[in-house]
Amino acid sequence: MNTHMWRAAAHSGRWTAVNQLIRTHSDMAEFREVFSKARHIAIITGAGVSAESGIPSIRGAEGRWRTWKTQDLATPQCFSRHTSRVWEFYHYRRELALRARASAAHRAIAECEERLRRQKRSLVVITQNIDELHRRAGSTRLLEVHGNVFQTRCLSCGNVEANHRSPICPSLQGKGSPDPGVPDALIPVRDLPRCEQKACDGLLRPHVVWFGETLDSHILTKVEKELETCDLCLVVGTAAVVYPAAMFGPQVASRGVPVAEFNTRPTVNTPRYRFHFSGRCADTLPVALAPHESED
Repeated sequence: MNTHMWRAAAHSGRWTAVNQLIRTHSDMAEFREVFSKARHIAIITGAGVSAESGIPSIRGAEGRWRTWKTQDLATPQCFSRHTSRVWEFYHYRRELALRARASAAHRAIAECEERLRRQKRSLVVITQNIDELHRRAGSTRLLEVHGNVFQTRCLSCGNVEANHRSPICPSLQGKGSPDPGVPDALIPVRDLPRCEQKACDGLLRPHVVWFGETLDSHILTKVEKELETCDLCLVVGTAAVVYPAAMFGPQVASRGVPVAEFNTRPTVNTPRYRFHFSGRCADTLPVALAPHESED
């Protein structure tokens, strides 16, 4: 289901229960009882989880790099017109992510997944983040709906591969400062990251979903399956403004499944969920996902 279909479903009444606002609670003990009985948990994470690891959101007040809005850089049009600038920006984001450490929220999710696996229960992470911090924390059942900044895709042959080099190419060494006073490096395209497949040498781009692009249909199919089968959903650190991810939680709630939101402030979807816990995810999530007294 693409972005337009998700939007249409949200407004057509397919999820009629979404319009029947649920009384939202912040009772951790009640949530913990629900958690103790859940067999398949889906956790949807957004930029708020990575912000606690020092990685700024691509949106909002902090979503700027030099003098540009970062969401204006993350487009195929900008990459085509200002290839060097966009690669400088992503070099900066890659280096931030390489230096970042998984937060207490990342670790709590990974530890919970491993613990539940031993109990023949399951937990899947559906993330909008591209920084690989969930994987670094130990999460193994992971769906990255917006791609991964440590993967590249060749514009010539289409090859996708992991790339954790620092820097990704020699010409980007020392580049990418977010300081507004720093001018563009204007690196020639021939010196930007290139494909190393035999006889290719095509220009590489970050293998992420840019604004204006559609999400990977194979990933969305897997997400849909998880949302249709989970019996508890957590929506963590996302402002619910990017589609189709903004409707993942409401879709689950429309089935009558408990949804718990963890965020620093309420969102537009908060009234649709059974639980809302305000505060830093690094503080609230370890408590929520800690072993329940009923666990072996």
